[in-house]
Amino acid sequence: MKALIQRVSQAKVEVAGIRVGAIERGLLVLLAVEAGDCEADLRKLAEKVCRYRVFSDDNGKMNLNVQQAGGALLVVSQFTLAADTQSGLRPSFTPAAAPALAQQYYQAFCTYCRELGLQVATGQFAADMQVSLTNDGPVTFMLESRSWQKP
Repeated sequence: MKALIQRVSQAKVEVAGIRVGAIERGLLVLLAVEAGDCEADLRKLAEKVCRYRVFSDDNGKMNLNVQQAGGALLVVSQFTLAADTQSGLRPSFTPAAAPALAQQYYQAFCTYCRELGLQVATGQFAADMQVSLTNDGPVTFMLESRSWQKP
């Protein structure tokens, strides 16, 4: 499971011109579920996203997590992060989880983040989404969690 997180001053996602999710200060989380991921992976990754210290404290050091900084999450499914890009000029999506499992884990990830105390806005799974954001910094990190190893 992969999460590309971006510290944002604002972010929103629209589907067919209709806003389906938006946040002010917080993290935009682009989430990919991979074949072989399990519930332990999503819980571990959700905890890492929610506790990752990427917001500045009073001394300008990245010592605060999104909740300590008074932020929220906007979680958007993005299966393309699971692509194998090692060879050729076209990505292979073989590493991505099947859509039904990916949707289940995406929803469970969002639910678990809420249980951890975060305000969570979402995109619309498998929709053609337009995501807009103001990356604050810019600050962007790729986080991964997996209990299995790639072949």
